[in-house]
Amino acid sequence: MTTFDRHIIRRLVQHYVFLVGALIVFFIVLHYVESIDDFMDRGATMKDVFFVYYLNYIPEIVRLTSPLAIFLACVYLTGKLAQKLELAALQTGGVSLYRILAPYVFVALTLTGAMIWFNGFVVPKTNQVVLDFEKKYLKDAPRQIDLNDIHRQNRPGSIVTVGYFDRETNRAFRVSLEQFDHINHLRSRIDSYEMTWIDSLKVWRLKEPVVRTFDENGRERRFKVPQIDTLLQIYPRDFARTERDVESMTIPVAAAYVDQLRRSGAGNLGRTLVEYYAKFSYPFANLILVLIGVPLAAVRRRGGQAVRMGLGLFTAFAYLAVQKLTEPFGFSGELDPVLAAWLPHTLFFGLALFMLWRVRK
Repeated sequence: MTTFDRHIIRRLVQHYVFLVGALIVFFIVLHYVESIDDFMDRGATMKDVFFVYYLNYIPEIVRLTSPLAIFLACVYLTGKLAQKLELAALQTGGVSLYRILAPYVFVALTLTGAMIWFNGFVVPKTNQVVLDFEKKYLKDAPRQIDLNDIHRQNRPGSIVTVGYFDRETNRAFRVSLEQFDHINHLRSRIDSYEMTWIDSLKVWRLKEPVVRTFDENGRERRFKVPQIDTLLQIYPRDFARTERDVESMTIPVAAAYVDQLRRSGAGNLGRTLVEYYAKFSYPFANLILVLIGVPLAAVRRRGGQAVRMGLGLFTAFAYLAVQKLTEPFGFSGELDPVLAAWLPHTLFFGLALFMLWRVRK
């Protein structure tokens, strides 16, 4: 690694850290101004707001703003080198733009790998605190997806039906557990007005259930018991899904959660799947925007840094706009969730390669 490489890496990291810090402050101030009425109306103390909510929100802000921060740092640093003719001098001396790009790519790849880990294992833990706080103090808290008439497959041939699930108390009401044989004949059914999750035992407790069994001739035998504790391959989170559940799950937990929802036959999985795949796709924006930023800022333009930063902001917001326009199609199922998560990054990666091809080497 040359002195030039170390110089670029050091300055790029410095600018990135400064911009992330500035964006954190900007985001918190803006969010607080928008949410202050909710905080006051619902009795949140300033200590809780700033030392619980926003302190735990910082990792999520870093995740969201990291691509913008590294992009602006890249545009600013490269623009200064171009404005001072340092890039032109290097290229005249036989150093290609691709070689100049090497330290930028090193930082971007390191940051992308770090953000995959950060997004997959650190952010979910702090997001759990954030989501719990929002549920208590903000009117725009995540909405529950399934409220009534919830159907889940416990295992092949075993169906659980819930009339209503209370997320706060982990209680299900108007519950039916049906067991079918290999030719789909109903063999048993348990009906209970109430089923409660017993966390210490990891079981579901049915209150005064009515048990019905059916023999091969269809004859019914019925009896009632005070309670039944049963092991199901379904957990409270499978009944009480919200729009942002995956945000508070690490990658392994989210993978198991998605697999469980698919196995149980849950519907409305679009948003859940898009957010799960975004845990892997979104960090690549750090690399892609660097590949766009270097050729964008390497060309000297009339107007200097102001023009470069303006073009940089336009490009970054265009990137964000494409993501936000694509996501709803994935949420609704009109677009495959994998495609919805990766399409914006694929398009802008193609743009980055085109810009690198067209720029003066």
